[in-house]
Amino acid sequence: MTVPRSQATSAASIAPKHFRWEMKERVAIITLNRPERKNPLTLQSYRELTDTFLALQGIRDVRSVVITGAEGNFCSGGDVHDIIGRLVDMKANNDEEGLLEFTQMSGDLVKAMRACPQPIVAAVDGVCVGAGAILAMASDLRLGTARSKVAFLFVRVGLSGADMGACAILPRIIGFGRASELLYLGRAMGGEEAERWGFYNRLCAPESVLEDAVALAKTLADGPSAAHAMTKRCLHEEWSMGIDEAIDHEARMQAKCMMTDDFERAYQGFVAKKPPVFEGN
Repeated sequence: MTVPRSQATSAASIAPKHFRWEMKERVAIITLNRPERKNPLTLQSYRELTDTFLALQGIRDVRSVVITGAEGNFCSGGDVHDIIGRLVDMKANNDEEGLLEFTQMSGDLVKAMRACPQPIVAAVDGVCVGAGAILAMASDLRLGTARSKVAFLFVRVGLSGADMGACAILPRIIGFGRASELLYLGRAMGGEEAERWGFYNRLCAPESVLEDAVALAKTLADGPSAAHAMTKRCLHEEWSMGIDEAIDHEARMQAKCMMTDDFERAYQGFVAKKPPVFEGN
């Protein structure tokens, strides 16, 4: 099991059972690892991912995160038998409370990803559908491949596109009309279209997408992590603010960043004509 947030103090304390976890310098790499099924999520992996992203709030030796899938696919969504089958049984038993408990639990994963202060980079290849598309959506940056397929499939199984925050987050990434098309139709969005629409930050070759994502995450990890965390926080919090309120909010947050040692290190590096070495405080 993943160490609870209150007990996690370093990357070494994260020990999940239902996905791979590794460190490359200060970059954590999460790999969904059920390639024989195109890496679907189970109830256990949902919970462990949520616990992990919550734990990262207190772990300073992780400066950025990459999430990917094993062997050519990102994630095929919720496991048909472990999740969909159980939900159908709950429906048959009129267990509306159990269904709500599941939808809230799945939403908690997106909340944890958005509350995680480290930037999250998704490396997407192959199938990226359903809850897998949500994981990519909830990340901060997304690198994809031309052969990848992204689909918010919920309508295909008789459900709404309003799942795990998709109606709130997806329009802010690709626009209201495009998000409406994907959520109403449940159709697949190819890699080139996903880049053109702004879902992907850029396309990579399948053999290098993970390496490119780690390199991007390393660039972020080498930067001022306290400032990155503030940027992520403001991007999230200011969705519901008016412009004047957001400007005032950013003034307060930026003043806090000016109290960090990294801000002073940047100035000292400029004076010495050397790149600053940011330490995250």
